[in-house]
Amino acid sequence: MKPEIDYTLYLVTDRELMSSATIEENVEQAIRGGCTLVQLREKKASSRCFYETALRVRQITRRMGVPLIINDRADIAAAVDADGVHVGQEDMPPEAVRKIIGPDRILGVSAGTLDEALTAERDGADYLGIGAMYATGTKTDAALTGMDELRDIRRRIKLPIVAIGGINKETVLSFAGTGIDGIAVVSAIVSRPDVETAARELKALFIKRRNPE
Repeated sequence: MKPEIDYTLYLVTDRELMSSATIEENVEQAIRGGCTLVQLREKKASSRCFYETALRVRQITRRMGVPLIINDRADIAAAVDADGVHVGQEDMPPEAVRKIIGPDRILGVSAGTLDEALTAERDGADYLGIGAMYATGTKTDAALTGMDELRDIRRRIKLPIVAIGGINKETVLSFAGTGIDGIAVVSAIVSRPDVETAARELKALFIKRRNPE
C-alpha cells in the first residue's frame, strides 16, 4: 500500500549548497523545522556514495516519520526501501520506473507544461512537480512555467501538485489561490545558517497563503 503523503513542504537536498556539515544533519534540521517530505538528490555522486548516503538518510526519515523520495535512481530507491522516486522529463520513463519500484511506492514526475502534466498523469505518476516557477541557481537551464500555466494544470489535473523552482520567503507569497498541495524548496532551506528556522518560517508562510482565514 502506498504511504499517505503530506506534500506541504518538500525538501530537495543539494550537497553543494547545504550549510550543514553533512546531508544527514541538514535533513534532520529541516524535518525538525516542519519539512513533510524529503527528496535525496545526488547529481554528482557515484552510485556507491549515493546508495550509502541514502541508507543513512533513510534511517533519519524513518525515525522522524517523514517519507523519503530518491531523485532519478529507481534502483537505489528499491535498494534502500525508500518511499518513492522522482523523475524528470529526460529521465527513465514513468512506466519503466514503475516496473522497478513496484505498485506500492510513490512516483513523482516533473512537468513544465500542461501537455507534460497530462502525459505524466496518464503514465501513472502519483504526484507532479511543476516548474521551474522562478529562476533558480540549482537548475540554470530550466524553462520557466508561468502562473497561468500552473493554474491551468491545477484545473485539469487531479493529482497532488508541488511547485518548484526559485521558491523562497518572497516568491512563496505568489502561490495564494493556486490550489497547489505543496512547495518544493532547495536553497531557501538547505543553504540557510539556521535550517530549522528557515523551514519553519517558509512552511508557515505557505500554509497561511494556501489556507487563508
